[in-house]
Amino acid sequence: MLVIRLSKTFLVASVAFFALLAGVNNIFDYGSNLEFVRHVLMMDTTFPGNALMWRAIDIPWVHHVGYWMIIAAEFLTAGFCAVGAAAMFSARHADQAVFQASKSLATVGLVTGIALWFVGFIGVGGEWFLMWQSESWNGQQAAFRFVVILLGVLIFLHQPEASEA
Repeated sequence: MLVIRLSKTFLVASVAFFALLAGVNNIFDYGSNLEFVRHVLMMDTTFPGNALMWRAIDIPWVHHVGYWMIIAAEFLTAGFCAVGAAAMFSARHADQAVFQASKSLATVGLVTGIALWFVGFIGVGGEWFLMWQSESWNGQQAAFRFVVILLGVLIFLHQPEASEA
């Protein structure tokens, strides 16, 4: 049971590390991914003449706000997962109820990340702003990978340990 608990803790900590790196990279290389957000919101690389161009946003401050919302969600994901992993590690020798309760912040962090990359990138970016039509500014495959990883960790996190089955 300890190996399973430590494995769950490690995976949640790994998500925290990944999300922290994503947020830090977006701050230190602000311009690169701001360009991504800008092109997605402006829809300037979608199919020519598409009927949904009324959705395009060509307001620079909105691009920055959208980008800061992404960065904030990355840091929230990292923070919740880091604190969650620490709580889980602290409860690794505790009884089942205490360890189960220690997973709550990790769950919030994982769901925050899923919301960012599924709702934000796949839903809003991919479908509302038609990112899927762009050959150069399409982050849906990367977002899908992140969502699957986070969902896998979330599912594993909530699988009962041997003594619970």
